[in-house]
Amino acid sequence: MVLVHAPTLRVTPCGLHFKIETPKAQPMHKKFQYSLLMLTLLAAPASNAADTNQQGGQTMLLQSTAFTLQGNIPKRYTCDGENVSPPLMWSELPANSASLVLIVDDPDAPDPAAPKRTWVHWVLYNIPPSASGLVEAVQTLELPQGTLQGVNDWKKTGYGEPCPPIGRHRYFHKLYALDVLLPDLHEPDKATLEKAMAGHILGHQELIGTYQR
Repeated sequence: MVLVHAPTLRVTPCGLHFKIETPKAQPMHKKFQYSLLMLTLLAAPASNAADTNQQGGQTMLLQSTAFTLQGNIPKRYTCDGENVSPPLMWSELPANSASLVLIVDDPDAPDPAAPKRTWVHWVLYNIPPSASGLVEAVQTLELPQGTLQGVNDWKKTGYGEPCPPIGRHRYFHKLYALDVLLPDLHEPDKATLEKAMAGHILGHQELIGTYQR
């Protein structure tokens, strides 16, 4: 078998002209190393952009047996019912997740027709990635071991039930996978927690439920 080696073309400036130079033959092992380098460069992604839900293209799952995506939240979980938190389940977390964060908020306060602020209902962080969800009406002592709580916009820890004054509001249940275990932030509000999370989010998912009184 005869191996034909294609010449490498190199363009170099010569005064006001350019000329094509053919480099001298190189040992096979150097050509092989060069070829591997070029293949590596060509295969490299053009940017470091990640999937909106999770790095690596895999999508985190977040769901509830109480309501479906964009579905109505049953009265039981609101101020018109028993004021208890809905059951939540998640899966397909990034392999290197170190902790999870759950934030529940309502961007339609006080009136969906003229929203003025986002009202925070629930803040949890340092949920262990080994946990697969939260039971219905979860109490502090029932939270996965290591989970810490932040304060909602009632300035309290724990779940704050939907109680919209007017119109149908949306309630975003947002789960984040982080690459770190956060320090004890001493019952942070949402803004403080989000600042601590910055740069550590591996993936996230949202489950939106609605409620109107």
